[in-house]
Amino acid sequence: MKVGISSPILALAGKRPAWEAEAGTAEVVRVARAADRLGYAFMTCPDHVAVPPGLPRGERFYDPLATFAFLAGQTRRLRFLPYVLVLPFYHPLEIAKRYGTLDHLSGGRLILAFGVGNLKEEFDMLGAPFEDRGPRADDALKALLAALSGRTVSYEGPYYAFTDMVVDPHAAQERVPLWIGGHSERALRRAVTLGDGWAPAPQSFRGPSPELMREMLDRHDLPDGFDVVLTPGERLDPVNAPGRVAEVIATAEEAGATHINLTVRHESLPHYLEQLEAFAEAAALDIHP
Repeated sequence: MKVGISSPILALAGKRPAWEAEAGTAEVVRVARAADRLGYAFMTCPDHVAVPPGLPRGERFYDPLATFAFLAGQTRRLRFLPYVLVLPFYHPLEIAKRYGTLDHLSGGRLILAFGVGNLKEEFDMLGAPFEDRGPRADDALKALLAALSGRTVSYEGPYYAFTDMVVDPHAAQERVPLWIGGHSERALRRAVTLGDGWAPAPQSFRGPSPELMREMLDRHDLPDGFDVVLTPGERLDPVNAPGRVAEVIATAEEAGATHINLTVRHESLPHYLEQLEAFAEAAALDIHP
């Protein structure tokens, strides 16, 4: 079981402790370096350009490309997961070039997770079509599969088409993992047919419980190597309840997950880092000095 972190500071959705709102670059770097040293598989970053004030999911959203490009130079092993990129906001070649460059510079440490988006005000502000965002996203995924890891690329589909276009630099990985967000049956079908994994929303944002995840996965013939991300429905406290770590991992395995997206209880940055270390030790992650 691989474990990534649902990054603090980078978004203020849900009930966040006060220190996160006041944190800045130095604190983000400390989190990334700790996750890297402790053997965590990835850290996340959301994707919103601008949102209406008072949005229940919060108003702070760091830009994933700028954030991960900066942190790539501060880490060695940690992978970077935009969770999730709103695919209809971008042309596929824009993602192939910008995020492919990030994969190139980081030595192949990118995972891409995509959603179709649901905040209409943001679509309208950006001039992005909203009503056909589902089929548009499907076509964009197919275009990305053709464009992410090649230098001279071509694709023709109902929404996107390009012929013999040069993308240089491009992704270092022969195939950048493409995970699909969303908690619906349609999102899971999209993941199985067009992606490499399924990264549904956390349970606190209408994502599936472990039991529902198992039921949904059992209705599909999953390809070999297909990844599934489970975000536990609680903030864990591995310092005071280390035994809960094994229970959470077992629950994730039974649900069909290959990755856990970890959130922990924390009142300060030192306490957050202490919780990360306690979970890593209890989960026997690959900790480096």
